[in-house]
Amino acid sequence: MFSQNSSIKGSISSDSEALPFVNIYLKKTKIGITSDKNGFYELKNIPKGNYILVISSIGYQTKSVGIAIGNNQKLTRNFSLSEDNSLDEIVISGTLRPVSKTASPVPVEVYSQTFFKKNPTPSIFESLQNVNGVRPQLNCNVCNTGDIHINGLEGPYTFVLIDGMPIVSGLSTVYGLTGIPQALIERVEVVKGPASTLYGSEAVGGIINIITKKPSNSPKLTTDTFASSWGETNIDIGLRYNLSEKTQGLLGVNHFNFQNRIDNNKDNFTDLTLQNRISFFNKINFERESNKVFTIAARYVYEDRWGGEMDWDKEFRGSDQIYGESIYTNRWETFGTYQLPTSENINFQFSANGHYQDSFYGSDMYTAEQLIGFGQFVYNKQIKENHDLLVGLAYRYTFYDDNTFATIDENGVVNQPSVTHLPGIFLQDEISLNKQNKLLLGTRWDHNSVHGNIFSPRINYKWNSKDNADIFRASIGNGFRVANVFTEDHAALTGAREVEFKGELKPETSWNANLNYVKKINTENAFITLDASTFYTYFNNRILPDYETDSNKIIYANLNGFSISKGISLNTDILFTNGLAVNAGATLMDVSVTENSIKTRQLLTESFSGVWSISYKFNSSFSFDYTGNVYGPMRLPLLGKNDKRAAYSTWYSIQNIQITKKFSNSWEIYGGVKNLLNFTPAANSINSAGNPFDVGVDTKQNPELAFDPSYVYASNQGIRAFAGIRYTIF
Repeated sequence: MFSQNSSIKGSISSDSEALPFVNIYLKKTKIGITSDKNGFYELKNIPKGNYILVISSIGYQTKSVGIAIGNNQKLTRNFSLSEDNSLDEIVISGTLRPVSKTASPVPVEVYSQTFFKKNPTPSIFESLQNVNGVRPQLNCNVCNTGDIHINGLEGPYTFVLIDGMPIVSGLSTVYGLTGIPQALIERVEVVKGPASTLYGSEAVGGIINIITKKPSNSPKLTTDTFASSWGETNIDIGLRYNLSEKTQGLLGVNHFNFQNRIDNNKDNFTDLTLQNRISFFNKINFERESNKVFTIAARYVYEDRWGGEMDWDKEFRGSDQIYGESIYTNRWETFGTYQLPTSENINFQFSANGHYQDSFYGSDMYTAEQLIGFGQFVYNKQIKENHDLLVGLAYRYTFYDDNTFATIDENGVVNQPSVTHLPGIFLQDEISLNKQNKLLLGTRWDHNSVHGNIFSPRINYKWNSKDNADIFRASIGNGFRVANVFTEDHAALTGAREVEFKGELKPETSWNANLNYVKKINTENAFITLDASTFYTYFNNRILPDYETDSNKIIYANLNGFSISKGISLNTDILFTNGLAVNAGATLMDVSVTENSIKTRQLLTESFSGVWSISYKFNSSFSFDYTGNVYGPMRLPLLGKNDKRAAYSTWYSIQNIQITKKFSNSWEIYGGVKNLLNFTPAANSINSAGNPFDVGVDTKQNPELAFDPSYVYASNQGIRAFAGIRYTIF
């Protein structure tokens, strides 16, 4: 008892300000704690010995310090952490287990809450506009729904996870990307390239994993409210509470409202969709013996959105008098992780969600219901010192029903909802060949109740220098996806084109190769990280909407040929000791479709994109942010050779500035200007906006006269000012 009466205490700060909720622990022991709201910590009852004290926090450089503890010794050690959004964060998305970003054999990009605060937005969908190689794509000029492209691949190839669980898919690919309270987001992890070996169908182009805060590490209260000169208002609230001594909860509420009809391009259609959205999120963590994990979360989203002619009102919903697109969305989700009470590391992960849509696109009604249940057991075992084995057993159930011919029987009479079962098993072995070389082998087998057996292997290799200043990664992997057109592609529902399927759609498959090199340079005045990648993806059976064979139709079929996405990207992070931080990236790519030996450039895909974020801290309470992106021309869908609209978009850039003033640890205000250059697409983007029901027009003879809102690549929302206030209680 006498020999263990030793302790270490002190305070953690950054730029002379206390840092709350920093992790402080003794490596290879169970002794650890989190700093309190004043940055204070104390480790008690430490046995005599030599230890490594680790101080870590997301967004800051981790410190490791050697400590020698004697009998009945009481030490005081204060530490100051330097900000850094690019160094050795803990990531989970690449390998399904926590690992430092540097040690991961799979390249994972990490974006902290600090990154997203540099350009505040009302949804995670818009927040990703400043991530290199990731582009939020609007799919409709009228209702402004969209999806997320990674390296030029369409939105349905991007798998969006919340805390590692497959939440956003199917119907929510288009309508489920909003309403996640940003006050609760700790970080976002992005993996580019197929991840089907671990995550199954839909993870073909890459994954975006939204990691929410732990209740134990969250402030008691966080509020973030902002408004724009266009009339948008957004409120985010996060509240930590205790249900009992060992049960902590985190409640989040998000409300976004925009009811201002604006038509600056004078086409008689709303430039920005009117929306009223509310979302509730609740996460509960249960403390268990031996630090076993048990956490469960739930989210509910309701949204009422409409866009259309300026004089549209609810009474015209579903009529052919005044055109409007009105979508009511009800969505619930639940997910969690339970670590089994065994000596082995076995986790049961589960999720379920229901999505209900009631919508009209002009006079066309679309109602749909989707239920998805998912569960998997994951077993992690360290074998000897060089094998880290991961085994998973998964099952996914999907129910989908709508009022289209997609769920009608072969006779075209009886409604026949789609039900699929997808059991699967995956195996991964992370092999440490030595301290500088690591090999990751993975394979997955799934059995789709409709399409049969699907096999997905992958291999990853990582080399690092002795000081981790140079890291090289190489990967080859297979991806697969089972498509459901009406749930994923908004273009199938809007406008005057007829939808046609050619044959039974088969699962899409792809092979991807990726090379990644990271170089870290530390100078006397700056920390520099260079991250370069080259990628190549080859598709079989790809499903693409064909707008060009028949101008009156959108034809969906498996590609009679192949599709290739290839390119290079470069990211750089520079953190100067004088308070200046620069994050910039560029991606150059070629995405093509080859059918019947004819190669064409994929529609709505840029060949070049660039992003940047430049921040400067004048002092501990005043900062400036300049963010932006730039995109090269995209090939756009036209209504035949007589369509007067341009075949390619112009170069364009969206730029923003923000100034933030921090008054204390609790209060800060911010404001600025979005879309500084006031860029908006051409005023004639909606074809035949004056005749949305094609009255008196023979669109088969004159397709260029048809109403068409699918010619869209950027928002019609122009320059606007914004201001907000944040309040936090630790």
